Amino acid sequence: MTLRDLTTRLARVTIAGSLELEIAALTASSREVGPGMMFAAIRGTSTDGHRFIPDVIAAGVAAILAETAPPADLPPAITWLQVPDTRAALAALASAMTGQPWRDLVLVGVTGTNGKTTTAFLLHHLMKAVWHRAGLLGTILVDDGETLEPARHTTPGPLEVCALLARMREHGCRGVAMEVSSHGIHQQRVAALGFDACVFTNLTQDHLDYHGTLEAYFQAKAEWFHALAAEPRGKRPVAVINTDDACGAALARALHNKLPVLRYGFAVPCNFRANNLRQNARGMEFELSAKGKSYLVRAPLIGRFNVYNLLAALAAASACGIRLRDAVAALATVPQVPGRMEIVGHAGGATVFVDYAHTPDALENACRTLRELNPRRLITVFGCGGDRDRGKRPLMAAAAARHSDACIITSDNPRSEDPLAIIREIETGIGGTHFLSIPDRAAAIESAVQASLSGDLILIAGKGHETTQQFAHHSIDFDDRKHAGKALRARAQAITDQRCNL
Repeated sequence: MTLRDLTTRLARVTIAGSLELEIAALTASSREVGPGMMFAAIRGTSTDGHRFIPDVIAAGVAAILAETAPPADLPPAITWLQVPDTRAALAALASAMTGQPWRDLVLVGVTGTNGKTTTAFLLHHLMKAVWHRAGLLGTILVDDGETLEPARHTTPGPLEVCALLARMREHGCRGVAMEVSSHGIHQQRVAALGFDACVFTNLTQDHLDYHGTLEAYFQAKAEWFHALAAEPRGKRPVAVINTDDACGAALARALHNKLPVLRYGFAVPCNFRANNLRQNARGMEFELSAKGKSYLVRAPLIGRFNVYNLLAALAAASACGIRLRDAVAALATVPQVPGRMEIVGHAGGATVFVDYAHTPDALENACRTLRELNPRRLITVFGCGGDRDRGKRPLMAAAAARHSDACIITSDNPRSEDPLAIIREIETGIGGTHFLSIPDRAAAIESAVQASLSGDLILIAGKGHETTQQFAHHSIDFDDRKHAGKALRARAQAITDQRCNL
């Protein structure tokens, strides 16, 4: 694609050099540059890509996208594009280079503190059930319509996002469900994409290490909706919003007369409303009121928070043109979402669940959900990540303590922090609930399983689907589900041996 064609996608650009160059590829990594490529100098949180411009010039790059004016000694063979924001410009160029694949896809984005992964997973299931091929871009998996691979980021950068969307289009996907993180919005990763529906699940305390305040965190989410209202990119996006959530209700009011809004929740004004929830350890059912009709929704999920996720998926599917009756029928066979209230197994009458809950609100919801199943006892194993919002540590402890009979505080991903120091900060919020602190996560999981009795439920929270544990200078293979399974097998064997010795 020529630079002349590419620059038509940029609203404000100052050009030094030829526009007749053919650009073979874009990159924001100075280690990947080469002849025929354009390098985008991105100002990141830890480094500034402008520092590496001398290196990419030496590597023979064809063009440079930057926020600064060109140096006086710029080689004449290199074209310099100066823009106000290289992140936004790179997003626009990435979309153009891949032929704007989002135009040929029904694209739905899901944002919010909790529920993004499950909602996107559920919506992807509905799309596949009706359209046979659909893409998924999420925290856990990427499904390009033909292959599944582990995800590296909740919302990848614009180059990767557009390349994946192009693959999905090539593989015959009709729709795509993708998670949209606040980081992704703030860093312009989805700035050049047109969406058919945008979902807001809720907002609770998280990522304050990045955004600073809860208000700034909310504004990062809201910015995406307002940007789509101002520039829908030839589509008519529908905002699907949980208006039982205070921030969701405020967002819906702010979008009045700007975007079509579908409200969901338990409250009477909701367009997609749940009533008469019934659940047990195998799943749930509830009545859905939507579009003037009533439907009985059955799904192999538990928890009131999952009702919200199901409502969001149903409302988004409806906004995309999927018949509601078909969507409701498809939910009966939805598989477990990896690491989201996932049943790992049973031993000696106790049952273990693994959940990704890593915010105070998510942990409280997870504990409350299991408490509603009337266990003999609820034992909760949890920790908090290092190098992240320290303010939520005592809040996590208080949330777990409110609904658990016993807690085991352990390490999550300590990263560069001392695990014992993190645990001490968590302990300040635990209150009078019986608890143990066991820094070794594998030992903590084993301790919870070995201490369990018939009728107990064990919740292992915080890491969910993750398969590594991050320390200061290294990571290790670690999967809560595998360690819990190993502990359950050991407990089952011990019970068998004890019976044989009677």
